[in-house]
Amino acid sequence: MGYPMAGHLVARGHRVAVYNRSAEKAARFAAQFSGASTAPTPRAAAAGADVIFACVGNDDDLRQVTIGAEGAFHGMKPGAVFVDHTTASAEVARELHARAKEMGLGFVDAPISGGQAGAEKGALTVMCGGEPEAFAEIEPVVAAYARACRLMGPPGSGQLTKMVNQICIAGLVQGLAEALDFATRAGLDGAAVIDLIKNGAAQSWQMENRHATMLAGEFDFGFAVEWMRKDLAICMAEARRNGASLPVTALIDQFYAEVERMGGKRWDTSSLIARLRGGA
Repeated sequence: MGYPMAGHLVARGHRVAVYNRSAEKAARFAAQFSGASTAPTPRAAAAGADVIFACVGNDDDLRQVTIGAEGAFHGMKPGAVFVDHTTASAEVARELHARAKEMGLGFVDAPISGGQAGAEKGALTVMCGGEPEAFAEIEPVVAAYARACRLMGPPGSGQLTKMVNQICIAGLVQGLAEALDFATRAGLDGAAVIDLIKNGAAQSWQMENRHATMLAGEFDFGFAVEWMRKDLAICMAEARRNGASLPVTALIDQFYAEVERMGGKRWDTSSLIARLRGGA
């Protein structure tokens, strides 16, 4: 997702330097987008920049690219703002915000929703946590690839909002999977059923965009199961801290574990229907 997001920044006239753990990807980006450059480390990529963006895998990856030996924090100029688009824990967001503040830097946790398609279209939803002054600095820049960007509260609030998002998605996808499987077993035309009910109370983005591929048993779209399980683990860990009850989320995580055992680690999240059918 970072590739098209950075492309939108170049298209808006921003000077962009990119670092990727796969140097080949960074080189391909620079070749495609005139004026973009590559950097050998996060520290080098951050040097002289007003805003630095990151989107990596998990808390440990994030620590490595920020406060590691060659992390971006060590190359940032005073007053620059680091924007983290990783879906990570609220705990690491608060930790890195505190470290950034000690170093005279800004930090905004800003996880995203909208998937690869949203990144390519510049239509992502960005959920932010941090100080208002830092958010005001980065909001017009983020607008290059976002249709919605909002400060939800103090550091960690963006990550907490993303957890709400993932909890909702898990329940919606499981409900849609059960409904489509039920319709098929009842002898109904699943596509016709969805066409009829999609504008009523049952409507959702998942229904509109995933029902056809779910019925066809095609799962090469959207967000991978292993990534969703990582996100749900973050949600459940936070729930243990704040006392929230997530019985449905925990159950659906178990269902995703079944999908992984079926070989579906890299299938998208709509593959929940596969376990109801006994396979893809």
